[in-house]
Amino acid sequence: MTTPRTLPPGLTVRPATLDDATAVCALLNEVDLLEVGRAETELSEVRADLKHPEVDLERDSWLLFEGDGLIGYGLVWDDSGGERVDMDQYLLPGRPEGARHLFDLMEARAAQRAAANGAARAVLHMHVNTAPTTDPNAIRARGWSPVRRYNVLVRPLSAADRIPAPPPDVTLRPCLTEPDRRRAHALLQESFADHFDFQPRTYEQWLHDIDGENADWSLVWIAYVDGLGDAAVLRSHDNRTSMAWIGHLGVLRAARGRGLGSYLLRHAFAHYARAGRDRIGLGVDTDNSTGALALYERHGMTLDFAVDTWELIRPC
Repeated sequence: MTTPRTLPPGLTVRPATLDDATAVCALLNEVDLLEVGRAETELSEVRADLKHPEVDLERDSWLLFEGDGLIGYGLVWDDSGGERVDMDQYLLPGRPEGARHLFDLMEARAAQRAAANGAARAVLHMHVNTAPTTDPNAIRARGWSPVRRYNVLVRPLSAADRIPAPPPDVTLRPCLTEPDRRRAHALLQESFADHFDFQPRTYEQWLHDIDGENADWSLVWIAYVDGLGDAAVLRSHDNRTSMAWIGHLGVLRAARGRGLGSYLLRHAFAHYARAGRDRIGLGVDTDNSTGALALYERHGMTLDFAVDTWELIRPC
């Protein structure tokens, strides 16, 4: 196991607590400004991450300080119960020694998490902006490599976006009841099961992942198809300052090719235009085998920025 490097004078590290959420959010928005030109992180997202059921803050989180100023944040969590472990690291530029120290600590902890699951190796994944504050060459030197790209796509909204008529055999309903929430979860689990990096989640885990306690469930829509039953779902939310957001759009394999994805997209566009939003966005795996990227582009969505999934494989 790698021994963490000694921090240079002036830098200190400690675990995060829930009380640090506001400071962490401010740091992440400072990183956002450098990487994408605007603040993108909401406080509710940070709080949800710090309360993640698979995170022990004392051992799975790190705050890096320069004097009294927060300059770095790291979090490790394990959704797989096996060898796959996720980590996030955010750091202001110009602190290479601090970055190396955090990587040492986080990689070692990820290996511990995988070993505790009975795995012989840890497969670590981390999302990194394609124009990052962290030096990509330094990440590569540690054995990491990019394995997937996700594009964040955006589209302007206007009064021209009108609620579309559903296909003749389709009925759309908002997800307002507990049975419908469970049905939305089941639809997303089934429709995304073959996607890269998919990790099965129980209903309770999923509710935490999407901050279900504070979700506006009227912004989740389920499409029912005659003869097939509930066949597609779109989950969106309106808690981002810069734009409305589509979190997931899933169509069951048996219902693909019927235009359900297009219909749900246009419904979301029109809903948010009518609500007064002027822009909507989503994230998409550029290698998605269902053709999702092409679908979104056909509906006027264009690249805003991109994020790569980097991978490191190390023995436990």
